[in-house]
Amino acid sequence: MLDDLREEYEFLDADDRYRLLIDLGRALEPMPDPLKTEATLVRGCSASVWVYPTRRDDGALHFLADSNAAITKGIIALVLLSVQDQPPAVIAATDIEAALAPFDLRSQLSSNRTQGIPNMIALIHETARRYQAA
Repeated sequence: MLDDLREEYEFLDADDRYRLLIDLGRALEPMPDPLKTEATLVRGCSASVWVYPTRRDDGALHFLADSNAAITKGIIALVLLSVQDQPPAVIAATDIEAALAPFDLRSQLSSNRTQGIPNMIALIHETARRYQAA
């Protein structure tokens, strides 16, 4: 899925890349408002970002996420595409930054938009390691 999206992304101009990210964010599974708490808030993001992990019956992790900013919501959707519905050990070992590198978000978006990405990734990795150890 991420590879197909990257191929499409590479052919788009800057405005269409923004639209693609916004569409990705719109396509995220809705996150119920009661889950948007201080405990699920990702620190260090210029926009509010919430990430809530759930565990499927097969042990894989499924993340619900939301943001109050459309582009940021698209970025978290892109991050989740690299790990969604994978076992905790796989998520913990996934180099999410490398998976996102072809999208070159740092040069496509303002530093305000991308400053929280490492925090999102760290939270997802920490969550996976916690579930892996449990």
